Amino acid sequence: MTAADPALDPASATVDALRSRGWTLATAESLTAGLLASTVARIPGASDVLRGGLIVYATDLKTSLAGVPGAVLSRHGAVSGETARALADGAAGRCGATVGIGLTGVAGPAEQEGHPVGTVYIGVRMPGAGTWSVPVSLTGDRQQIRDAACSAALEQILLRLGDGPGNESGR
Repeated sequence: MTAADPALDPASATVDALRSRGWTLATAESLTAGLLASTVARIPGASDVLRGGLIVYATDLKTSLAGVPGAVLSRHGAVSGETARALADGAAGRCGATVGIGLTGVAGPAEQEGHPVGTVYIGVRMPGAGTWSVPVSLTGDRQQIRDAACSAALEQILLRLGDGPGNESGR
């Protein structure tokens, strides 16, 4: 990616929005395997907000590193909104961050747990908003899905903060 890469725009806006609030960010990433934290880290000034991240590609690491309850994984699976929420909580808690993002899903080449390629769940924990998750359905090859998942996660933060696309009154 280069500085002119459009995928960096949500990252830059997220860094600015979090910095202006004095908030920090941590990630727990499955299908993106650290790509989201890396995308944020490319932004000048990211060290003001990025605390760190957990790469929890293997299902057992979702529990041991991010603190996802085993019952959540047993009941809902690794690819679920419940798991994404638990990952967001785990990222924020384990890294001591104000905002946590959890990403889980299927980048391909084959379905997982009955979910088709392109199924992604984004979990976000944020002050004043609690923890929530959203499902997204993405298309493209493996890397395109991973890139789009990162952008969609950052856009979730911006939308909740009122700094997202289409908000003329954003910061």
